[in-house]
Parts: sequence; C-alpha cells; structure tokens
Amino acid sequence: MFKKCLKNNIVPFIIEDKIKMFYYRGLKEWDYEKGILWDTCLSAQNNYKAYLDYFRITYN
Repeated sequence: MFKKCLKNNIVPFIIEDKIKMFYYRGLKEWDYEKGILWDTCLSAQNNYKAYLDYFRITYN
C-alpha cells in the first residue's frame, strides 16, 4: 500500500499503536459509519506529514 500511495502522489500513513484501537473500530463499523476509519487514517496521515516536515522532506 505504501508504494501505491507514493505512485499516486498520496502521502502514506502509519497506524501507530496509540490509534490502533480506532483503526480496528473503524474497520468493524465501516458498513454503518465510514467516518471513524476516514478520520483515523487522516489523523495518521497528518502525523506522517509532521515527520516529513521535521526532516524537511517535501510532499504534495
């Protein structure tokens, strides 16, 4: 998935232990409430962007 994100100019994300329970809940509730998984993934992506910013790596 990491390579697919990079190929399509999407900043990848890593589900860290501190948000893993939200990720699993989002997967479980996907058929009823899609917002949980979307918000969790976007939050993880924002964290990844912070790492990129810290190391001055550009992204789109």
